[in-house]
Amino acid sequence: MIIRRAQPNELTSIMAVYKSCVEGMLALNIDQWDDTYPNSEIIKHDLEQGSYYVGCLGDEIVTGVNIDQIQDPTYLEIDWKDKSTGYLVIHRLCAKTSVWNSGVGKKMMLFAEQLAKEKKKTSIRLDTYINNPRAIDFYQRLGYERRGFIHLKADKDIYYCFEKLI
Repeated sequence: MIIRRAQPNELTSIMAVYKSCVEGMLALNIDQWDDTYPNSEIIKHDLEQGSYYVGCLGDEIVTGVNIDQIQDPTYLEIDWKDKSTGYLVIHRLCAKTSVWNSGVGKKMMLFAEQLAKEKKKTSIRLDTYINNPRAIDFYQRLGYERRGFIHLKADKDIYYCFEKLI
């Protein structure tokens, strides 16, 4: 799999990945995302910022993630181990259902960790929905430690915050 920075003209292909991912999650009764989030305006902004990366198998985009230093204000409530500002934040990691359980998510996270090292960052932060046991298990297997929880949306349950020191 080739991982690279996404281009603005790839928005339609990236949104197809999210559509597949959301449909797969809903089929497993994981209601973390829906047809309103992540939406094309959010991803378009990520693309404009140059912080969105895609994983490609051949010419097909099969996975994507936004990696930046922007954290939701609720993250300030978390007792992070890394007290510095030297962190990266993972947002909206997704994959087409056709490649679930093939290792593409792990490759994207290892890419993010390598990017953090190259940028001389000291940790990675992220959150995931409490009702997404697959994601929770995935991040814990990769060495991410649960540091607390936040409320991101009024109509959703809590989100666990995870951190990994780099």
